[in-house]
Amino acid sequence: MTQRTYGGWRRKRSIGLLGLGFTSTMLLMASLILLMLVAFVNQRYAGYLVPPLVVVFALALVPVQGTSLLGFVLTRVRWWWATVLGRTRYRAGVMVEHPRAFQLPGVLAPVTLLSVEDGRNGRFGIAWNRRLGHMTATLLVSSNSVWLAEESDVDTWVANWHNWLAGFGYMPWVPWIAVTVESSPDPGATLRGQISAEVDPDSPEPARRILGELVSLAPAVSAQVETRVSITFDPRRFPTNPKGRMEAAAEVNNFLNQIENGLGGCGVSVVGRATPEQLVATVRSAYDPAARGVMAQMLDAEKDGIETANWSEATPVAAETLHDRYIHDSGMSVAWVWQQAPRTHVTSTVLSQLLTPTRWNKRTTLLFRPWPASSAARALESQNTAAQYKSELSARVRHRVSARDSQDLAYARQAAREETMGAGLVQMSLYTSVTVESPEEFDRAVSHTESSAETSRIRLRRAWGAQDVAFATTLPLGVCPPYLAQRN
Repeated sequence: MTQRTYGGWRRKRSIGLLGLGFTSTMLLMASLILLMLVAFVNQRYAGYLVPPLVVVFALALVPVQGTSLLGFVLTRVRWWWATVLGRTRYRAGVMVEHPRAFQLPGVLAPVTLLSVEDGRNGRFGIAWNRRLGHMTATLLVSSNSVWLAEESDVDTWVANWHNWLAGFGYMPWVPWIAVTVESSPDPGATLRGQISAEVDPDSPEPARRILGELVSLAPAVSAQVETRVSITFDPRRFPTNPKGRMEAAAEVNNFLNQIENGLGGCGVSVVGRATPEQLVATVRSAYDPAARGVMAQMLDAEKDGIETANWSEATPVAAETLHDRYIHDSGMSVAWVWQQAPRTHVTSTVLSQLLTPTRWNKRTTLLFRPWPASSAARALESQNTAAQYKSELSARVRHRVSARDSQDLAYARQAAREETMGAGLVQMSLYTSVTVESPEEFDRAVSHTESSAETSRIRLRRAWGAQDVAFATTLPLGVCPPYLAQRN
């Protein structure tokens, strides 16, 4: 089957010189302007400014670990200071009498769990951030395979997905949406348990023997793949101002009914909303992968299930953030952030290699931040102007325009045209986290994930100094690093 292409990935690009970011470019230009002004007044004084300006240029131009030397130094300094203050370690007690004894570590400390009625004789869970006031509900979906579908159906799914995201431009109370694909190895006990539970003891012996042989011939190791859509709401922006968290939760339930209906034509089937028990099991399994089987059995059990009155079942006992990894309970994780999208046309299977199940627990989250429809036109016009300015600047300085600059300008103009026809503008980022239970598997998991990203033409960068934040972003708890960075 041929792979369908869907144009370039749209994202705002920097107009920086020499591939630099906006801050580094402004720093260089300010240094040059200062040097020219001093030289205009007195050339002798300008000579004294050359050595410090060389240092500034080196800090801005020398690349280190996907960023400039200046950014690398600032990250290390902040990391060293957090280590001195003891903010990189988390220790919980088994028996502690304290109102905040069982909080999640790091940026997840303000998050607690609410159990809300869905109006259908059921309940679903909401992750409530008490500091920010945000509420995050999670939809469990089952995606259709593009390998077995017709090309016209795949095109329709992509178009409907775009329309579904564009609709959030008119819903300012939804700041972001996270789509997470989680894969984990299954030792085979799930299939044996399901077959054993369904077999009737009074059934004929030949039938039971055939089922036993089928189970024994099945692969000993399989994979479990779960897809989640987590939608974060800001109750302060609701059309009707809720008076309390329960009224806000009721409004979330009403909006979820509308959002679920829109997902029907996007190539996914909505299985249901994540219950409080499922959210607790997901978070606990992420921090303690050795307990994944136990949590699955507790979810399947009709009684003696998971207690959701507090986070005591979900919180880890210990966690420590290192500069290049995250150690927690029975697992060791490493997280990456999206540094660059594919520079080529995007096919319907562009992320297939990155999302392929492996022998390790892996979560990949696509974070979508809808741009308000009222300001999308101005943002795209600014992007178009910036791309045109960069192209003209390259022509004047280097007397030629690179193919990449020409392509960026073409993408910017195409995005502006599509917006005038009703398309929406969405900021997009990607986070990937891999967890291993044995330290010996760590290097192998890292190299395998990075090579899979390269196969998908995606450039990942290790979340240096922020492993815990990137790890938390892949959980259905409403964490958005760009938003947190703006607040800080």
